[in-house]
Formats: sequence, structure tokens, C-alpha cells
Amino acid sequence: MLLNPNRKNLPLVIHLLAWVLISGLVLMPPFGGRLAIPDEYWIKQWVLLTMLIGSFYLNAKVLIPKLLFKNHTLWYLASIAAAVIAIYWTIQGVESWLNLPELWHKAVRPDKKWDGLARGRRFDSFTLLYSLLSLGASTSLTMVQKWQKDARIREQLEQEKVTSELSFLKAQINPHFFFNTLNNIYALTMLDVEHAREALHRLSRMMRYVLYETKEGMVSLSHEIAFLQDYIQLMQLRLTDKVKITFDKPEPYHDVSIAPMLLLPFLENAFKHGVSATQPSEIFVGLKQEDATLRVEVRNTLFSGKGPTLDESNGIGLVNTRRRLDLLYPNRYRLDITEHTPTNEYLVILVIQTPNVTQSTQTPSYEPDLHSR
Repeated sequence: MLLNPNRKNLPLVIHLLAWVLISGLVLMPPFGGRLAIPDEYWIKQWVLLTMLIGSFYLNAKVLIPKLLFKNHTLWYLASIAAAVIAIYWTIQGVESWLNLPELWHKAVRPDKKWDGLARGRRFDSFTLLYSLLSLGASTSLTMVQKWQKDARIREQLEQEKVTSELSFLKAQINPHFFFNTLNNIYALTMLDVEHAREALHRLSRMMRYVLYETKEGMVSLSHEIAFLQDYIQLMQLRLTDKVKITFDKPEPYHDVSIAPMLLLPFLENAFKHGVSATQPSEIFVGLKQEDATLRVEVRNTLFSGKGPTLDESNGIGLVNTRRRLDLLYPNRYRLDITEHTPTNEYLVILVIQTPNVTQSTQTPSYEPDLHSR
């Protein structure tokens, strides 16, 4: 309850300020206090203040929610007019009952005789002004509070929508990755049981990472790098010596927060479309850091008829990655994809503005098994 006291108590503070202002006006001594003010005058002013308070909250709690917010504008205006008239004539009746006109005459002109019939009934502009001021303040404050409440609801709904969409996108990416990996391991069992066991061990460690370490929505860069290393080494188990794989990471690097499995679709795409069983091929994965900027470069050799695009069904991971970037890093990332470079490569460059740097590290806390063929 003490996390944000200012926002929690803001409506109460605004109401107190409004009533301090209105009370100050209503209870201000007339004529600068230079005359002897009848006691009955203060009775009338307290009655007026009580009616202003009552009309204020009647308007805020009943008239505005029941009429104005439900588009019964004419009824609302008629109710406001009735409230002003009721206050005005009630105060006029209180003045007559307390005999205030005669008392004021004796206080202002004690040398002249009071002639009530000759004086007539005066128009009380101050009561009318106070009534309109109170009801106007009530309407304004209620409308502002309603607008703030609606804004909070919209913000909450938008956040829930983003969270739901991110969960959906992540759920699409994970089965896509594990389906491909399990297919690779299944094929490997036909050739080398020992390496298949090693692959299953790597995959189980990666699954623990995905299921348990990515629940908070963000992971450390060191964990993500280790995860990518495991993935690369897992893919290497089924590749021949014709495939050259380079993983270049900064040494040392700053351990910042990053969305989990954000870079995996680019690697999946490279291994899916950049590997040939008969021709030499190369996959390069490079990470660079400069302060809070992370630059990721993934490129792979192109082969005839195997050039992927973002809109193909096989590129669902890339499509979802772009959407995740839009949601998690709005206006803080740049994704450039060149489908055919002059050197006959498919090139992906991703630049992300990451959160503040936490620490420098060379050894990730998520330790991959660096043993590979």
C-alpha cells in the first residue's frame, strides 16, 4: 500500500482542495469583517455549505453515472437546473425564517427604520454562483476520474492482449523448434546411437531452459548464448565436414536481459536452407555489443531453389520473431533481411537496444556441454 501513495490518495487530495476553496468563499466574512455580522448569517452560510456538499456528491454519485454517462443529457441538464433552483429557494426561505434582511439592515444602516415591504426581495447572485461552482467542480472532477479509470482499463487490456499474444507466439515457436530437432535425433539413431544419446541429453537441457528459465519473459544474454551454442552443436551432429559453422561472440560481453529464444528462428532458418550434403556451405553467427546495443548477424550459403522468404510456411519462426520484436522492442530494434547478397548468401542483421548493462562476463551461468564432434 505504500508503493504509490501519491496516486492512491490523489482523488482525496483533489476533493479536499476543492472544498477548502469553496468553503473559503462561502464562509468568508462579508465587507471584509468591518461590520458586526449577525450570528444568523453564519447559520445561513453553514446551511448553504451543507447543501453545496450534498448537491456535489448527489451529482457525482447519482446524476452523472445514471444520466450523463448513459447519454441522458437533457435529463441531466434538467436535474442540474432543478438542484440549483432548490438550493436558491431553500436559502431564500432560510433567510426569511432567520429574518436576515432586517438584521442586515440594522447592521448596515442602524440610523434608518426597517421597512420590509418597501425593500422587496433581492436577487441572491452569490448563492446562484456558489451552486454553479460546486456542481461544475463536481462534474469536472467526476469526468476526469472517469477518464483516468477508463485509461487504466484500456492500458490493462492492452497489456493483457500483448501478454497473451506473446504467449501465443512463443508457443508457436517452441513446438516448431522441437519438432525439427526431434526429427534430426530420430535420423541420427539410425547412424550413431552414442551421438543420438548425446543429442537427447542436449535437448533435455534445452527443454529445461525453455520450460523453467524463460517463465519471467526475459533471460540473461549469457543464458541465451549458451542455449544457441547447444543448438548449434546439436545440429552439428548430423552435418558433414562440408559445412563450416562459425559462432562469433564478444569476449567479454555484457550480460543484459533479452527475450528468450528470440534469435533461434534465424539459426533454424540458416540450418534449414543453408546446408548442402554435396556442396561446401557455410553458416556464420556473430554477436557484437556496444554499450546497450546488441548486433546479431546470421548468414548462410544459398543454393538453387532453397532461398527462403519471410512469408513462406517454413519461415513461421521468422514471421513470429518479427511480431515478437514489434511487441517487446517497439522502436528499439532494426531487422534487415537480404535474401541474396553479392556473395550468394542469405543475410539477417538484427540490432536491438537492450536494457541497462548489468555486468561483464565471459562464462555463462547456463553451462552448455562444449564437447562436440
